[in-house]
Amino acid sequence: MGAGLLSATPLASQARPIRPAKAPLRLGLASYSLRKYSLDEVLTMCNRLGIKHLALKSMHLPLDTPDKEIAAIAKKVRDAGVQLYGAGVIYMKSAAEVENAFRYAAAAGMEVIIGVPNHDLLPLVEKQIKATNIKLAIHNHGPGDKLYPSPESIYEKVKNFDSRMGLCIDIGHTIRIGLDPVKNLRKYANRLYDVHLKDVNKAAAEGHSIELGRGVIDIPAVLKLLQRVKYQGIMGLEFEKDADDTLPGLAECVGYVRGALDA
Repeated sequence: MGAGLLSATPLASQARPIRPAKAPLRLGLASYSLRKYSLDEVLTMCNRLGIKHLALKSMHLPLDTPDKEIAAIAKKVRDAGVQLYGAGVIYMKSAAEVENAFRYAAAAGMEVIIGVPNHDLLPLVEKQIKATNIKLAIHNHGPGDKLYPSPESIYEKVKNFDSRMGLCIDIGHTIRIGLDPVKNLRKYANRLYDVHLKDVNKAAAEGHSIELGRGVIDIPAVLKLLQRVKYQGIMGLEFEKDADDTLPGLAECVGYVRGALDA
């Protein structure tokens, strides 16, 4: 997808950037939302929308990239005024994949990996956390996920490991498995290192991504809870709908969050 498409999109060419709200919570973006776009386009959209925190998915920074190239790409992101705070979701099915994930994150100067390591690899993950001081936030994927379907399934596996091993609670997948996102955010707040902020059209396995505020998740209640527990991480907006023309819906989501925070 070329940069020309962005300039041809009415919203991209006419809309003014959305000013960040003065709120303690920090809104970021999971770059998987823009999986059909180049990294340059991702950075352009982040700046148009006032998003200053980014977690990259592998289509924007491949996992086999050499350290020197990773450092150069990370500098490019930061030079664009965007904090490259993390990456993911990164799957880890072998010891080599664990070691590579932490190499990759360290080369980029990331604070957190949003990941899915196999259960038997958690001791090795802990060693890497201690060696690098990079947090791991394990992501729940809801119905059909055999490793980590729910926030509780993550917590039960990590609770006896280093405290820097915690959760990325995806509130969409949480409600799709029949659980209350607010209650789960509250329950696991002490090990919460990332949040995937999204809305879905129904609280069922077949629920799918929709603009924030149009679905079944009480987004204002989520934001209030995160403020109440003094959440220090990033709320990574993940908008999976309209992959070929993401900006209008993504802008609506950003505006909704900023309006809710102001209110």
